[in-house]
Amino acid sequence: MAGRERRHVRVAVIGSGFGGLGAAVRLRREGITDFVVLERAGAVGGTWRDNSYPGCACDVPSHLYSFSFAPNPQWPRNFSGQRHIRAYLEGVTDTFGLRPHLRLNAEVRSLRWNTTGLYWEIETADGPLTADVVVSATGPLSDPKLPDVPGLDTFPGKVFHSARWDHDFDLRGRRVAMIGTGASAIQIVPAIAPEVERLTLFQRTPPWVLPRADRRITAAEQWLHTKVPATRAARRGLLWGIREMQVSAFTKRPERLGMLEMLAKNHLRKAIKDPGLRAALTPDYRIGCKRILLSNTYYPALARPHVDLVPAGLKEVRGSTLVAADGSETEADAIVFGTGFHVTDLPIAQRVTGANGTTLAEEWKDGMAALRGSTAAGFPNFLTVIGPNTGLGNSSMILMIEAQLNYLADYMRQLDLLGGGFALSARQSAVDEWTRKIQRRMERTVWNTGGCDSWYLDANGRNTTAWPGTTAEFQRVTRRVDLAEYEVLRPADRRSAGAGTEVAV
Repeated sequence: MAGRERRHVRVAVIGSGFGGLGAAVRLRREGITDFVVLERAGAVGGTWRDNSYPGCACDVPSHLYSFSFAPNPQWPRNFSGQRHIRAYLEGVTDTFGLRPHLRLNAEVRSLRWNTTGLYWEIETADGPLTADVVVSATGPLSDPKLPDVPGLDTFPGKVFHSARWDHDFDLRGRRVAMIGTGASAIQIVPAIAPEVERLTLFQRTPPWVLPRADRRITAAEQWLHTKVPATRAARRGLLWGIREMQVSAFTKRPERLGMLEMLAKNHLRKAIKDPGLRAALTPDYRIGCKRILLSNTYYPALARPHVDLVPAGLKEVRGSTLVAADGSETEADAIVFGTGFHVTDLPIAQRVTGANGTTLAEEWKDGMAALRGSTAAGFPNFLTVIGPNTGLGNSSMILMIEAQLNYLADYMRQLDLLGGGFALSARQSAVDEWTRKIQRRMERTVWNTGGCDSWYLDANGRNTTAWPGTTAEFQRVTRRVDLAEYEVLRPADRRSAGAGTEVAV
């Protein structure tokens, strides 16, 4: 809409990954069609559009990592790859008629709450607009995090993050350094190891790795899931139920995770015969404290003669020489950073200015906090999908997203019941009480007691990322909006143009 007048919509959704597309579908199912989906890129897909690195795949079973309202009976594998997940999201966009609502290449530059009119003023790369309600579905895995490595600007070779893979750069015959050992790295390493001349993996902390129970889903299974939907639902239900039963070990009784550790150590022992390498790959913290990774090919790749493990982080770059924290040096032609994302310091928060004239980032300087993972005090009619303390360590985020979409749907119903022009603002007392409960429960979880430093924790050491319960519990607490937890705002005098200030009723 560049060059055109400012447009008003009832709802503006930011992002077109699982969260944004799910919100768009839910709005349509609620009879709301006056909305736009603002996407900074030129296509939908979110994380599954941006992450196209070699070997990219999901570590949650396909039949659970999909919308309940958009089942796919023809998933090709237990754990589907990036290409199939992205195609699924394109299919959801078409099936539910979302393309007319999309505004691609429309990165949100700023959002500001208008305290007089009770609406959001939004500046995008595609022009301005206003909205009664904003749904932020930018996700925690959308903005790559690059470490500040001294001398990196002196490196003469190629440098990129795993989420911004340069497919024009040929790794064949090159000396490649992989920085980090998270979920992306354990997929990239075995995928590129056969092609490169030498691969050096910089590991600050070894991850726990379990076998990946992956296989091709047969044509007969696909046919059965298509013709008899109950079988598809049963498969999803079984996958869900198994994970629900595991939750208490992560959230209440981490000592029960010992059996998983034994399984992981046996997996390591079978693949790595060298005792020195095996020792370097053995974690010294409780399994589950960091994200548990799944791979059958990671350890065998590290056992290759031309693959080296440096059990230390990257400290400095001197031209083409990479210096590790242990003093060892490595020559490289390319550096791939698998160093994660801005999870606890969401970049979108710097662009959102609320009712008090402060940004969401400023309000969250001591840690993210939102009522039921969705609404922050001082930011009326602003909801976050995959907000604070909604992450999972052992199940499908799609389940959490759908629970938050239920909350969004009831939020819109409450606004309808109030009548036009009203807004809801989460009470600070309600946000504080919710946060206290979450943090109190977090004290005994494996993420807080497991003896590691993970991306679940923010700069203050507080876990503002994970949900300390089952998905069923989260579904219960987000089923309805409790108006007692909100201030109801309306313009003081809607009959006087330009007059009016916010008042609570």
